[in-house]
Amino acid sequence: MEKANRLTSYRHDKSSARMEEACSYSPGGVHSSIRKLPQDIVFSRTSGGYMWDIDGNRYIDYNAAFAAIILGHCDPDVNQEVFNALRDFDITGVGTNDYEIEVCKKIVTYVPGADLALLCNSGSEATYHAIRVSRAVTGRAKILKFQGGYHGWHDYVLMNIFTKPENIGQKDPLSAGMLAEAVENTTVVEFNDVGAVEKELKTKQYAAVILEPISHNIGCVLPTPEFVKALRDLTEQTGTILVFDEVITGFRHGLGGYQSVVKIKPDLTTLGKAIANGYPCAAIAGRRDLMSQFATAGGPVYFAGTHNGHTVGTAAAIATIRKLEDGKVYHHLFELGDYLQKGLTAVADRLGIPMYIANFGSIFTPYFIDPSFGPPRSFKELLRNDMEKDTAFRLGLLEKGIFSVPRPMRRMCLVAAHTREDVDFTLNVAEDVLRKLR
Repeated sequence: MEKANRLTSYRHDKSSARMEEACSYSPGGVHSSIRKLPQDIVFSRTSGGYMWDIDGNRYIDYNAAFAAIILGHCDPDVNQEVFNALRDFDITGVGTNDYEIEVCKKIVTYVPGADLALLCNSGSEATYHAIRVSRAVTGRAKILKFQGGYHGWHDYVLMNIFTKPENIGQKDPLSAGMLAEAVENTTVVEFNDVGAVEKELKTKQYAAVILEPISHNIGCVLPTPEFVKALRDLTEQTGTILVFDEVITGFRHGLGGYQSVVKIKPDLTTLGKAIANGYPCAAIAGRRDLMSQFATAGGPVYFAGTHNGHTVGTAAAIATIRKLEDGKVYHHLFELGDYLQKGLTAVADRLGIPMYIANFGSIFTPYFIDPSFGPPRSFKELLRNDMEKDTAFRLGLLEKGIFSVPRPMRRMCLVAAHTREDVDFTLNVAEDVLRKLR
């Protein structure tokens, strides 16, 4: 394995020059706002658990394309399946094909809340369709989401994500240009707050409640058993559609998603990211009566997209799911995640640094908070996090070849290609960085 020098900070001279050129052709030089980094990094190669930039720097990748990579970059079996498929088939734009049928069969087989499934290309598309069909079926306009949850870039839900402390409890849209009506019809409450959900659902008419069953957008905030049970009970009592946004949790934490862990069947489920090991593929799945409302089955709710179910994504999904089915990948990831969490906790304890490492399976997040408080349960509780130290820690790791998004409270992800050697190296680098921060 190539060794990064953890004692020497990386240089990015070639990347800076190339990024300057990129800015000549694209606003900001990147094609998603969350790709902007404090350093200019132009990547040139990926393989397994690693990424390389054009300056020759190697990084152990704990971002995993925002959790889309589960097996590892450029997995040879997944890539081969895609190459084989594209020899004979690309896209027809009409009818269906074996690849689409097989992916939906796998979703319906493994995801408890999925009677039927439809394919699209991104998580944002899937959540958009989930909200639209919920409004159509219930005849209601309002949506309930949770502070800190991210469900895509559309007006319906793009609000109250990384909200400043002074704006907690207020409408906090993330983008200019959002329709006032969309913002007004979205209500935000704290994750794990049963009382707030009950108050809203019993006093107002809501089309849907949408949530990440684990709040991974703000790291790794797990739901309490009482919370998820109350959500199911309250939505059933009030005729509200319960939507589990499992774009991150689905297929990363198990073939059945997190709903199979908590034994709660949502009405609708959105899937994406790890379903195809990073290739573009997403889905909405759910109850037969709800899914039958889409125009694909003759219903009144429009559903379309030229690239929906493209062979590139569906072939990758088939190969990815095939590699997940025997459970060995999940066993490795959960074991490695536990090893990393214990190791990083031991480092922080040894140095006397207040840190709580939240983790579930392959996703972990170091929070700079007093661990005696126990696991964080909401965005509001995470305001205790030392944001400055959190950012400095991640930047320190980045300079030594450990890549995660260098912003506070962002989730970090293991992939199946990572090894104990990678984790041991990471722990050594983390100890160096934390010692300097102390």
